[in-house]
Amino acid sequence: MTLKLPLTASQPPPSACLTPVQFQQLIDVPPAIAWFANIDNARTRRAYESDVREFMTFTGIGDPVQFRHVSRGHVLAWRRELEQRALSGATIRRKLAALSSLFNYLCDSNAVAGNPVEGVKRPRIESSEGKTPAIGDHQARALLDVADASTLRGKRDRAILATLLYHGLRRAELCGLRVGDIQERRGVKHLQVHGKGSKIRYVPLHPGAAGAIAAYLEFTGHGDDLNSALFRSISNNARSRTASITPDGVYKMLASYAKALQIDIAGFGSHALRATAATNALDNGADIAKVQEWLGHANIATTRVYDRRQSRPEDSPTFKVTY
Repeated sequence: MTLKLPLTASQPPPSACLTPVQFQQLIDVPPAIAWFANIDNARTRRAYESDVREFMTFTGIGDPVQFRHVSRGHVLAWRRELEQRALSGATIRRKLAALSSLFNYLCDSNAVAGNPVEGVKRPRIESSEGKTPAIGDHQARALLDVADASTLRGKRDRAILATLLYHGLRRAELCGLRVGDIQERRGVKHLQVHGKGSKIRYVPLHPGAAGAIAAYLEFTGHGDDLNSALFRSISNNARSRTASITPDGVYKMLASYAKALQIDIAGFGSHALRATAATNALDNGADIAKVQEWLGHANIATTRVYDRRQSRPEDSPTFKVTY
């Protein structure tokens, strides 16, 4: 007896159907491959792929099915090898996290009996404050004014610097902004930010950034092109005049202005401006849970590395000493 399901108006026939062979091939996809395919963020996928392949090379795994035979001893041996290579604690933690994520998925898929990474100690975080530098408020103000407001490049760069310093966006988030991502919600203009893991958050647009962006769009005339990149490349080497500035372009722009202002800080870049925005917001009374949501952090522990209220130089006993 053949079972036929009637199609309704709301269920049009599919344009393409799986063949029986294709259907069987998908059934036979190893869970390890399915785990990898399910990672949405391209950067995370590349990093996790590299880490897992490194573990597979170390243990001699050639077939994903062999993951079911991995024990805690294998993971401990790999951690020891990573330590002998003098990798940083953060790098080792990430590699173990990638492997643990894989085994959690395999456990959920009943492909393995347990996660051998559990119970394997990971290097301690070296500092609760984090290594990303935050610049001073006076340096942030100087950056907001450094670009020449009479030129196209200067107007664009002023808008970019204001967007970074007033909203704490990641570099990729900034480059991904479209004109249509400036939206009004409950009477207030917001930025629709496409964050990690394809998560969307809405950040109220700061008046300082709103003014700089409006001046830039008025100058370029692409404010009505909602699908266009908000911050366009103006390089002669750009493939298209409508293409967004690249992450590398943002990095080079910041390096140029830092040099002009003599901001000589190791590791200075867009993430330093993100740290500056978060630190400033917390110093001025913002709730840390709100800052977590504002920055797009999945875990509040990540937000706490920006909380420098307990280590402000002006509060140090150094400045209480008098003779």
